[in-house]
Amino acid sequence: MAQRNERELPYINHRRGLITLSPLLVFFLIYVVTSIIAGDFYKMPVAIAFLAASGWAFIICKPRHFAQRVERFSAGAAHSNIMMMIWIFILAGAFAKGAAHIGAVDAMVQLTLHLLPANMLLPGVFLAACLISLSIGTSVGTIVALMPVAAGLAQGAECNTALMAGAVVGGAFFGDNLSFISDTTIAATRTQGCAMNDKFKANFRIVLPAALGILILYAFMGSDLHSNTNTGSLRYGLVIPYLLVIVCAIAGMNVIKVLFLGIIATGVAVLWKGSSSIIDWAGAMGEGITGMGELIIVTLLAAGMLELIRYNGGLSYIISHLSRGIKGKRSAELSVGLMASLANLCTANNTVAIVAVGNIARRLAKKYEIAPARTAGLLDTFSCVTQAVIPYGAQLLAAATLAGLGAMDIIPFLYYPFAMAACALLFIFTGLGNGKKQA
Repeated sequence: MAQRNERELPYINHRRGLITLSPLLVFFLIYVVTSIIAGDFYKMPVAIAFLAASGWAFIICKPRHFAQRVERFSAGAAHSNIMMMIWIFILAGAFAKGAAHIGAVDAMVQLTLHLLPANMLLPGVFLAACLISLSIGTSVGTIVALMPVAAGLAQGAECNTALMAGAVVGGAFFGDNLSFISDTTIAATRTQGCAMNDKFKANFRIVLPAALGILILYAFMGSDLHSNTNTGSLRYGLVIPYLLVIVCAIAGMNVIKVLFLGIIATGVAVLWKGSSSIIDWAGAMGEGITGMGELIIVTLLAAGMLELIRYNGGLSYIISHLSRGIKGKRSAELSVGLMASLANLCTANNTVAIVAVGNIARRLAKKYEIAPARTAGLLDTFSCVTQAVIPYGAQLLAAATLAGLGAMDIIPFLYYPFAMAACALLFIFTGLGNGKKQA
């Protein structure tokens, strides 16, 4: 038992800190640099880049025995958060293709274009993503529920699909950052020892200017959009699966239950309309699940590689170096944000990143008399910003897969996460809301 416990703990060797972080550099060199040189981000498969980076992690990382490295890599890939995302991807693939097969996506696009002027689609999609994510507390679930319809709306309104996808991803992180039932909110408040209401108020002050500014920006950018889709023959019955998914999501239902209900609803529509056979519908869902294969493989490879980095002290190296040289409240708050961001780069999971740096953030907050709710808000905000823009994060990968794009295509259009980062930095440098320390 003692041997097992020893293997569960990360190796902390600060002299090897940069070496243990090098698999991330290998990934970026292979994927990003190669793609830039080739002038095409589709040339280098992201799965191959992660496979090479994982191979390098196996070479440089402990444990000594190869079988133990495989065990540690597999433990990271099989983490409960990772497996939950994979189940969501499988159900999302089945629902998306099944709904498309019966015409539900096209019907939902037609209905939306009929009810909402084309010049209001961008702010409308962003606002819908904000409301859904605020209700269900998960960015992945919001993207899965909304992205197929958003991609269809982009085509119907002659809008850049990557721009529409960026609106969905941005809105998804609005709720991920603020929702009372979000994992990041729970982790941030628990590690900092503050009430959720206090964290929400502090966090809301950070992101409200960003959300309002981006909503106005989308209204301005979408003012010249027009619909090229004929909405004359609306098929109301076919929109029921998507309306059911969206309503249940807004009601706060678990995303797994939401997707199961959506799949059942598409099956009922097949029996009711009789325009397709059950076998064809099942075949379409099978194609949807298979289409998620690359996304699932990339998720497993990334999670395993990042676990080897964490286990070998990569996170400890980052945290120990950032915590040095802090001289005041402002630098302490900046360090909290940087630690959350860098930990997120090494884990590709904003909740895990918050938990990883939560204790040291709490100590810094106590030492420099920073309100716990303020620290919790900064932790949550910076981790969500980083998670939104990393090309190997589950959210961007899922959005790209469902929209038929590459993850790098969406990043330039992530206006809300970038605005959220700018507001968080302004919040720190101006000291806004930094009153008397809370208990």
